[in-house]
Amino acid sequence: MILYILQMIIYILQTIFYNQINIKSSPGSEAMLENRVREHRARLKWSQQDLANVVQVTRQTIGLIEKGDYAPSVALALKIAHAFRVPVEEVFSLKEEGE
Repeated sequence: MILYILQMIIYILQTIFYNQINIKSSPGSEAMLENRVREHRARLKWSQQDLANVVQVTRQTIGLIEKGDYAPSVALALKIAHAFRVPVEEVFSLKEEGE
């Protein structure tokens, strides 16, 4: 029970402090963080919970990342890519507005 409460506190703090979807790449243009987490997870036949366990976050965090509602920290993005055994660029990329 205590572990669940701590996971929920971490999830809430991550959502509050790190939810930065729009990334300014240069003045006047915006880029959106895109990801292929769901595709890589499906390739390995992992559930969201399986991936969450490997990278030590909540299942809800993985769901938010997949939907594009949460931009992971660099450390978390690297952990996810490492779990999939692919370069981070194969999982996360920037899409310029208008593409």
